Amino acid sequence: MSKEAVDTAQAAAHPQAAAQPPDAGDAGYSKDLKARHVNMIAIGGAIGTGLFLGAGGRLRDAGPALAIAYLVCGVFAFFVVRALGELVLYRPSSGSFVSYAREFLGEKGAYVAGWMYFLNWSTTGIADITAIALYTHYWSMFTSIPQWVLALIALAVVLAVNLISVKIFGEMEFWFAIVKVATLVGFMLIGIFLLVTQHDVGGHTPGIGMITDHGGILPHGVMPVVLVMQGVIFAYAALELVGVAAGETAEPEKVVPRAVNSIMWRVALFYVGSVLLLALLLPSSLYSGDESPFVTVLSKIGVPAAGDVMNLVVLTAAMSSLNSGLYSTGRILRSMAVAGSAPKFTGVMSRTQVPYGGILLTCAVCVLGVGLNFLVPSKAFEIVLNVASLGIISTWVIIMICHLVFVRRARAGLVTRPHFRLPGSPVTEIATIAFLLSVLVLMWNDPEVGRKTLYLVPVIAVMLVAGWFGVRRRVAHNAEREVSALRE
Repeated sequence: MSKEAVDTAQAAAHPQAAAQPPDAGDAGYSKDLKARHVNMIAIGGAIGTGLFLGAGGRLRDAGPALAIAYLVCGVFAFFVVRALGELVLYRPSSGSFVSYAREFLGEKGAYVAGWMYFLNWSTTGIADITAIALYTHYWSMFTSIPQWVLALIALAVVLAVNLISVKIFGEMEFWFAIVKVATLVGFMLIGIFLLVTQHDVGGHTPGIGMITDHGGILPHGVMPVVLVMQGVIFAYAALELVGVAAGETAEPEKVVPRAVNSIMWRVALFYVGSVLLLALLLPSSLYSGDESPFVTVLSKIGVPAAGDVMNLVVLTAAMSSLNSGLYSTGRILRSMAVAGSAPKFTGVMSRTQVPYGGILLTCAVCVLGVGLNFLVPSKAFEIVLNVASLGIISTWVIIMICHLVFVRRARAGLVTRPHFRLPGSPVTEIATIAFLLSVLVLMWNDPEVGRKTLYLVPVIAVMLVAGWFGVRRRVAHNAEREVSALRE
């Protein structure tokens, strides 16, 4: 029996299951993203500023055990994306997890999911433009330009590119990802060569001695490794872009499984492998949060141009991340606007089928980041990184809760699970949710940044509740209108 026949039979047996309409926010999009675009968007989501810039400071603070932290967080990140991939094959949507939260958790769930994701990407955008400014200051010709000016220029350039069309976005992300992957592979080959030949790196001989002679795997104890977890989670933010991009590709059932399944080995190779290699090349104490660790290594081997090239590449990575953030929030906010839980203007589409209203709203928040770079340029990156972590953790928790409800409904015969499934349900979802919530709890042990970040949780909760009371009538009206349209 075909899937369509099965769905029809189940809908007849359970009429309440057939009442769920497709997401109205999906209407009007082109299907111009090709398989190569989505595959590279998945890669680009796995390689960003969290690795290229954030790994330096975290390696200094946590030591070589950072590689273990990346591995553990990477496994749970894979579970999240695998769960999202199953939901995408069940019903592709540009609204992605917001659309699934609407179906499985109701409008309140969709409202919370969407605005927390907006918080994640708007603050990530601030981190990205901060990173771009820091990277640009690496070159002496730009050091006289204030950090906030460079951040504003970067934001203007990426905004202009993102407003053109989804095809241009996909093409740019494709080439951004190619550059990032090729450069990382090149660096790893250089690093392996330095390791094998015992070539001097800034007065140090690469090898296991860089770990054993400088405090071991845990030079500062276990707690610093625990405290960097939220930063490591942030490094994997954007993996869920696969779910958003699937709504604008013609064959999601072919593209998504391939993209999702490849994430695991990319995590092992690019994150765990590169961090381990960095730890073997130099003592972890020599890395800095103000400079890419890859630039640090290449600058110390006596080839200044190599550092310049790598700095240009990590600058590209930050531009790519900012580009992706504007893309994803534009689609998410449009799905919410159609339901009534986001401002009406965020649902507006351009003639090139780009939801520019939501993109401009995210950009407006990023402008606040330009101000942050003006006021506290030395702390801007770490401040917004922790706030963004709250957004991504809540988003991933909501994805796993949606999947739990989805599986429960499938077992009741209300929906049909695709062949591409998250293994080990419901244990996998529960373990992932518990891990993500434990990261939040452990942030309390960091009085400098983590605890201050947690102080924002009740503030965000109050804002969400107040916002819901402001939009609930519009949401209810839009829901009634959709039901009436279905009956007609």
